[in-house]
Amino acid sequence: MNDNLLVDSLQQHLEDKRVQKAIEVQSDIRAYLGEFFRKHGFIEVPPVIISPITDPLNHPVLDPSIDYYGMKYGLTKSMIFHKQILAKELGSIFTFSPNIRLETPEKEKTGRHLSEFTQIDVEKRGASREEMMGLVEDLMVGLTQHMNSERASDLKFLRRKLNVPSRPFKKFRFLDAEKEYGKDFESILSGRMKDPFWIIDIPLENREFYDRESDSEPGILEDMDLIYPEGFGEGLSGGEREFLEERIRERIKRKGQSEEQFKWILAYSSKGLAPSAGFGIGIERLTRYICGLQRIEDTHPFPKIPGKLSL
Repeated sequence: MNDNLLVDSLQQHLEDKRVQKAIEVQSDIRAYLGEFFRKHGFIEVPPVIISPITDPLNHPVLDPSIDYYGMKYGLTKSMIFHKQILAKELGSIFTFSPNIRLETPEKEKTGRHLSEFTQIDVEKRGASREEMMGLVEDLMVGLTQHMNSERASDLKFLRRKLNVPSRPFKKFRFLDAEKEYGKDFESILSGRMKDPFWIIDIPLENREFYDRESDSEPGILEDMDLIYPEGFGEGLSGGEREFLEERIRERIKRKGQSEEQFKWILAYSSKGLAPSAGFGIGIERLTRYICGLQRIEDTHPFPKIPGKLSL
């Protein structure tokens, strides 16, 4: 794309009234989220943009790094390790964390992926998965009620009828859902369901090393994904964390990764991490669901679309 076409495309995007409405709604979503977690005793902490440690992820992305006077930093893919450290010291924390995930070009087709996005990252010392799931359900019910009340005119403009979910949200165990619906069970269930729902008890090979393996069911993690209904797909991922040094080392080995890559979190765990649980909610995905938009790029003024040059 030449320079003029790139600028013209951006101008057309920013003049789109749907995009403008989505940005306004997202501003309100951010305000609601921040206030919700403060009311529940969470401390807002600043995000980490560059670090020698970041989320390894469980799917392929390009891995940008910076050589800064002989020191190697990576751009943050998520603040998972920093959250664990902060939860040990501060108890309950949240942050609006900019994430860089240079996704492969085919991810553009999903309508759900951006190479640059923000997630609200949450972690609580001593929490269980079930406690955090209950917190998220409270959040989703309250947020949808707030949107229907305070942003009714915007939702009407967007032709969005937003259903307030009832609690508790339905739960599907990963292996049970896969057996019944096949490998694409998440998309199938998302398309059928009318309310958000949970995928829980995720097999070890499907997740990163830092999520806690069940004591009673080896190979299964104390994890959860929140899936939006109406085909909007995954909106939240989280779970309980491994915190013992020997278990973290074992999990790194089982994932076929090197201890050298994660030496900093291993060094910190040797001094003692605390049990914790948490999650990350993609702000743009949440905005897309709330607004009922087909494409995630319509939630961002300067969307970084996989495989495309974007200002």
